[in-house]
Amino acid sequence: MNKFHGCYPTMITPFRENGEVDYDAAGSLVDWYIEKHADGIFAVCQSSEMFFLTKEEQLKLARTVVERADGRIPVVVSGHIEDDIDEGIEGLARMAETGADAVVLVSNRIAGKDEGEDVFVKNAEKIFSQLPDVTFGLYECPYPYLRLLSDEFLSYAAKEGKLHFLKDVSCSQTKEAARAGIVRGSGLSLFNANTSTLLGSLQAGYSGYNGVMANFHIDLYSWLYRNFSKEPETAAELQDFLTLAAVIEARAYPISAKWYQNEYGVKMTLHTRSKDPSLFNENGRHEIEALKRMEDKWRERLGL
Repeated sequence: MNKFHGCYPTMITPFRENGEVDYDAAGSLVDWYIEKHADGIFAVCQSSEMFFLTKEEQLKLARTVVERADGRIPVVVSGHIEDDIDEGIEGLARMAETGADAVVLVSNRIAGKDEGEDVFVKNAEKIFSQLPDVTFGLYECPYPYLRLLSDEFLSYAAKEGKLHFLKDVSCSQTKEAARAGIVRGSGLSLFNANTSTLLGSLQAGYSGYNGVMANFHIDLYSWLYRNFSKEPETAAELQDFLTLAAVIEARAYPISAKWYQNEYGVKMTLHTRSKDPSLFNENGRHEIEALKRMEDKWRERLGL
């Protein structure tokens, strides 16, 4: 089995009321993820508000997560936000020095929206050649625009061992099945960011889930990953619940996740740098409370 597998939360970044990163709460959040059966953590990602963090904050956050995890589970980190390829390489090299198990490239930072596959491949090769000792992953981040990997590049990256982790944002059962076939037998682990297609992707051979809803009920995703083939009927029912629950993602996330954590997990403020906390209103709180009640019913049913 590949090193990267299972359920990885996309880690949120706690902030203090004064707007500074709350590294103490970040460390406690790592413990919470592990307690809830996370198999790994993706930190300094879009959920972490990486585009709103300074480079120094990105590096300190990555080190905080790696040190707190202390080898208990793998940690992959990104922070790849630079438009300039040479600046990006410098930043990736510094991020690799944090001790993370993999450094995750962002596909839309490798080439611009109006640049073709030739530019993407050229720049990717430049990164790989200048940082040959770094274990790389890749995230098809939808912000500021979505760039999916071509089948040709995916095949090359898998066969040549250039990538070891992919956060797939295709949200397509057809594409996921094709990708599973392309990387089969390689060292590249495919993770689905999308809940509605998750069960099908696991059945096709994906290595796990890496999405925002792991900030709410990672233990239910973990159960699905471990039991989908052994208990298919229960897995299908759970998949339906998780799909509907994932609608919460559209409701003022990551503020909603911070409210959930503050109530049921790790104490933190609702402060973010990407959204106004007032967007999460009373109705949103009622929705999260209802979600928690339904989660607990599933935990009781599954013996968690």
